[in-house]
Amino acid sequence: MNWTIIWTILLLVGSNVCMTFAWYGHLKLQDMHISDGWPLILVILFSWGIAFFEYCLQVPANRIGSQINGGPFTLMQLKVIQEVISLTVFTVFVTVFFKGEALQWNHFVAFGCLILAVFFCFLK
Repeated sequence: MNWTIIWTILLLVGSNVCMTFAWYGHLKLQDMHISDGWPLILVILFSWGIAFFEYCLQVPANRIGSQINGGPFTLMQLKVIQEVISLTVFTVFVTVFFKGEALQWNHFVAFGCLILAVFFCFLK
């Protein structure tokens, strides 16, 4: 078992969970009427506070996973993996926290295209 791959993926998942909450969590807070009166600068600072933890996970994931540092992935592979994880985390977040957002057939086709992107990215 290659622990470098596992740690890279786990760090990327954690990073993307933080990123999704930083980018879209404030909308849920507004939907729940928690942040209705917040000025935009406070919403931005709140999101930046969460994004700090995203970077605390993203940077080590890229350093551990990159071939530049002896990891198993090229930069292109790291980016494609990150995008697939990002969209997967986002999809779970939206379907759990925003009940009005339903998955449609075209979303599944798009996910299939992402799987193809990973396949082609790793093709030798």
